[in-house]
Amino acid sequence: MPNITLRDIAKTLDLSVSTVSKALRDSYEISEATKRRVVDFARANHYLPNRMAKSLKEGKSGSIGVVVCSIDNSFVSRMLDGIDGTCAASGYDIIIMQSKESLLQERACLKQLEARGVEGMLVSPSAETVDMGHFDLLSAAGMPVVFFDRVSKRSDTFQVGINNQEGAFLATQHLIDNGYRRIAMLNIGPDIYFAEQRGEGYREALAANGIYYREEYVRICTPSDRETLKAGVGASIRSLFALPEKPDALFTTTDQLSTYSLSALHELGYRIPDDIALIGFSNTEFAGMLTPPLSAVYQPAFEIGRQAAEMLIGLIGGKESMDFETIMLPVRLDVRESSRLKG
Repeated sequence: MPNITLRDIAKTLDLSVSTVSKALRDSYEISEATKRRVVDFARANHYLPNRMAKSLKEGKSGSIGVVVCSIDNSFVSRMLDGIDGTCAASGYDIIIMQSKESLLQERACLKQLEARGVEGMLVSPSAETVDMGHFDLLSAAGMPVVFFDRVSKRSDTFQVGINNQEGAFLATQHLIDNGYRRIAMLNIGPDIYFAEQRGEGYREALAANGIYYREEYVRICTPSDRETLKAGVGASIRSLFALPEKPDALFTTTDQLSTYSLSALHELGYRIPDDIALIGFSNTEFAGMLTPPLSAVYQPAFEIGRQAAEMLIGLIGGKESMDFETIMLPVRLDVRESSRLKG
């Protein structure tokens, strides 16, 4: 059935449109009896306010734009859960767009969101985003922007993420403590700030334990679509095992690299951790149920999304200070069978 309008309610209750509108807004100008009469009728007949008309009148869209690399990712999904719950509780809808790790696509997403009149944007920058100029232009135009997950020092803005260097250090140190010395790393690119920080944590742990950093133990898997990335991980692992001195452990720097590495090792017939130990950044709730259970650097994805949304809503409402702020949430090392003490 078509939605009833203010005019329909007014005609049925023999009231003016103005009176009905004020009653639904709980105006002091309308008696409690009339308010109750209008509200009860509106609820009984499933009245829905015209959001677009209200937005035009108030100059506010009630929408927040969200840009992520891809929604086909359990870590991203958990962050979106945190964002959605917080925005909904504050009366905001969210419009989710995907950059697909492309700078051009990211810029197109921002333009579309701006054209739709969003009141603010939550962005996890793409893997290709090195120059942050397009974000600086948005901020200069008065658009509130908050980065989440992929924090960066390349732009002055508001951010919520984790201490990536610390997480990588903890994972690598754990492998060393368990007797592994030939530790390989799969990463996604030196020009990506969070990946750069995770690589630095890996190198720092090696140096702290007197282990020489070996370039041949590092593989870069360029972010792309699922099948291409999965194939890249498989090729990287095959090349590592083709080395004269094979690695005895593998550290992976993202959720997808961790999952695809586990799968590739199984497909190639390697035993974990007998042939090679495995630990990586992961946010899957099923890490403990994998074969073997996966040791992981756990990132508080839901909390990252929640706090980023709270920060943006505060900026939109003028409640947040205009001094740029970066919130770094703690990581947690979940030790499981895939990195057990070397036999």
